[in-house]
Amino acid sequence: MRMTGRGAPDANSPWNEIITGLWMGGHQYRDPGGTLTPAIVGAEFDVVVSLYHRDGHGPADGVEHHYADLPDGPLLAGQIETVAALAETAAQAVQAGRTVLVRCHSGYNRSGLVVAQALAELGYPIEDAIFLIRYRRSKWALNNPLFVDYLTTGLGIALLLTDLEA
Repeated sequence: MRMTGRGAPDANSPWNEIITGLWMGGHQYRDPGGTLTPAIVGAEFDVVVSLYHRDGHGPADGVEHHYADLPDGPLLAGQIETVAALAETAAQAVQAGRTVLVRCHSGYNRSGLVVAQALAELGYPIEDAIFLIRYRRSKWALNNPLFVDYLTTGLGIALLLTDLEA
């Protein structure tokens, strides 16, 4: 089995439901036979938030799509603001009864950061949000300790601290 960044194996499904209506995934996964398979989004979701881009991976025309190119590493102040805005968009869509997919390359870190913050917006304590993501997506989710620090510190404080470094 091929291991991706930080020694994490590829996901074994294209996306997983974290809470009702809120899904987390990537752009590729290993199918049951072990073949690396593209995770192509059609019209399965009402809203798709992409934090990584690969041509031909959807979503279908007519699906509300939000895209931000974020690194799986230290974020700049503006990028933290983008994470907060995308999390709010996802949370509001879930509250409105819409289905939301948040995805990145592997479906572990960048998507985990946005989904965890969306869960916080929905009233979940951040430790519970992190647990749910790891339980429902993969134990490898949020394996970027910096992203966990952003979440446990609070994005607002992380933004202020990042802004001081600039």
